Amino acid sequence: MHRLALIVALFAALPPGCSEGTPCTLIGTPVGVSVMVRAPVAAQADTAEMEVCWDGACRRAVAELRTVRRAGEETCDGDTCSVTAVPTADKSGFGTVEGLPKRPVEVRLTLKGAGSEPVAEHAVTVTPKGRFPNGPGCGEGGPNVVLTVEADGTVRES
Repeated sequence: MHRLALIVALFAALPPGCSEGTPCTLIGTPVGVSVMVRAPVAAQADTAEMEVCWDGACRRAVAELRTVRRAGEETCDGDTCSVTAVPTADKSGFGTVEGLPKRPVEVRLTLKGAGSEPVAEHAVTVTPKGRFPNGPGCGEGGPNVVLTVEADGTVRES
């Protein structure tokens, strides 16, 4: 009888949305807009200022753009191997937007460099989506959307 009570208690302790045998962590999903800026535009941009609008109201967000890194060459010494992070010419950042819905929103994106003048300005309509950081068996996280500013300056939802 005690074993049955223990098993019931363990299943009750699983995070919502987790199924038996699915490892779920407490990792969350940020709610907002992620911005990826490709070279050569990235060389001029330090911040992404966003105005995100829906239902007649707008919210502002600012993302500091940081250099994107990729895995470099692997080196091994015996049984131990390592990889260093190598900077790319691209930059990325994230701006938190509280209450972001999972339906179309308008994003007015302004990239700024060292000066006060905009490097680029765009307005796009996008649809944020719920994400599953631990897989679909562990429940949906908050909505977000990824915008990519391409090398030619065009903006697309990724």
